[in-house]
Amino acid sequence: MSGIFGRLCTAVIATSAIAIFTVGCGSDIEPKAIAESSSSVADSTTTSASPTTSKIDGQEGTDAGGDVDIDVSIGDCVKIGGTANDAEIDHAVCGSDESNYKVVSKAPTSDQCASDIDQTYYETLLGQEQGAVCLDIDWVVGGCMDLGPGGLDDEPARIDCGDSGSDVVQVIEILQGSTSIDDCGSDADSGFEHAERKFTVCTATM
Repeated sequence: MSGIFGRLCTAVIATSAIAIFTVGCGSDIEPKAIAESSSSVADSTTTSASPTTSKIDGQEGTDAGGDVDIDVSIGDCVKIGGTANDAEIDHAVCGSDESNYKVVSKAPTSDQCASDIDQTYYETLLGQEQGAVCLDIDWVVGGCMDLGPGGLDDEPARIDCGDSGSDVVQVIEILQGSTSIDDCGSDADSGFEHAERKFTVCTATM
């Protein structure tokens, strides 16, 4: 968009949906734990020098339009940072240390994203949303993410499973067709439910 006033945009991130780990965090993520098991998750580190984003059937939607400054396609990965009201977004290689989200759909406004996405990045012009990028955490089975101590400005960060962090979880498995962390195996003690797109990310607190 051009003109006398140019393009004065505000970039915003908005966390939505999902159930996660046993320790509550700020924002709209609601804590949900599953019963403790006598099983324990073995100490582990990332097993591959080149981790790969896990393929999840039904995760990705469509490009329904919208206008944001970053040029991304569905299936691309990004690094989100900054604050809730002054977000920063940049390209990242999926599964890399820099990547924390995967683009699962695009829409003219954030409320047109699936109800169970992990995050939304959108830009506004004079208070009106111009476009939204709908995002899920860039999960890698066997890998770990530090979900932060809580708060509106926290974003997940990939971390070696042997390192310490605020709230580190390891991805145990991703269940297709599941809407409940009750379906997770005994090695998982937490997880993310995606009721609309029907998959569950089973995790273990490190």
